[in-house]
Amino acid sequence: MESLVQENARLRQQVAELQAANERLERRVEELMRALEEAQRAGKRQAAPFSRRAPKAHPAKPGRKAGAKYGRRCRRPIPKVIDETLEAELPGCCPHCDGPLVETGMENQYQTEIPKPRVERIRFRIHVGRCRRCGQRVQGRHPRQSSAAVGSAASQLGARAVALATALNKALGLSYGKTAAVLESAFGLRVSRGGLAQAFARVAKKAEPTYEKLVEQIRGSPSVTPDETGWKVGGQLWWMWAFSSAAVTVYSIQPGRGYEQAVAVLGAEFDGFLVRDGWTVYRGFSQAIHQTCVTHLLRRCREMMAVARPGQRHFRAP
Repeated sequence: MESLVQENARLRQQVAELQAANERLERRVEELMRALEEAQRAGKRQAAPFSRRAPKAHPAKPGRKAGAKYGRRCRRPIPKVIDETLEAELPGCCPHCDGPLVETGMENQYQTEIPKPRVERIRFRIHVGRCRRCGQRVQGRHPRQSSAAVGSAASQLGARAVALATALNKALGLSYGKTAAVLESAFGLRVSRGGLAQAFARVAKKAEPTYEKLVEQIRGSPSVTPDETGWKVGGQLWWMWAFSSAAVTVYSIQPGRGYEQAVAVLGAEFDGFLVRDGWTVYRGFSQAIHQTCVTHLLRRCREMMAVARPGQRHFRAP
């Protein structure tokens, strides 16, 4: 009976120790989770107003440093071609004391300016005829026409206007509304968001042959780095795929993030180097030579080091 009492007491003590240890581990897990979230947030929110870190106790003095720490010295070069020369005449008298002035020399200043923009409005007189043999209607086409539409759709945007709008929206990331605002404020060119969407669709149609050539080039590249990120289409989650080589980058916005979508661009027979992250979809390329992205490995190491205890920040050799 006494042995059972002792065994019961021993077990109770072990349970109490395990409970205390469990509570310590739970607190430690919470601390590590908070530290991990802070480390991940710091890597993504570096610029104001998104930074959440506390201000530095002794921040560096703003502005250029003196001596060797000044940095790269540069200035705007003098233009090689001068389009216009303007004279900055002396005033009639001294602006300080109203005394008479005597010219003693000449200085030059150079200014690179954007010419005042203006909208060029063009009318095309389209000659229309009919074939005497088949009776089909035929109309002329000038090289500067961006469309053959007439009637209610006879008023079109020119090629340069569409090219600028496409660059603002696709290259610089401006929305349809902001793109229209830039065109109106800079050039006085009023265009609706719907009109821009239709113009971009026509540009995409004309660019399809070039896009197909880029896809062929990426499939034949010796090394390709793929990646994918979330992309909203009509409020629904789609995915923007990117396939980069040393020469080109091909983008593809698709509704899924699976092997089928990756093959649609890269091709199932790709046999070059595939520099990728840990996404399991890429393992389906059985003919490729797989290389894990070193940047992902280093980032994981930094994240583990950020939350590890001081004595655990050394990686053991295998």
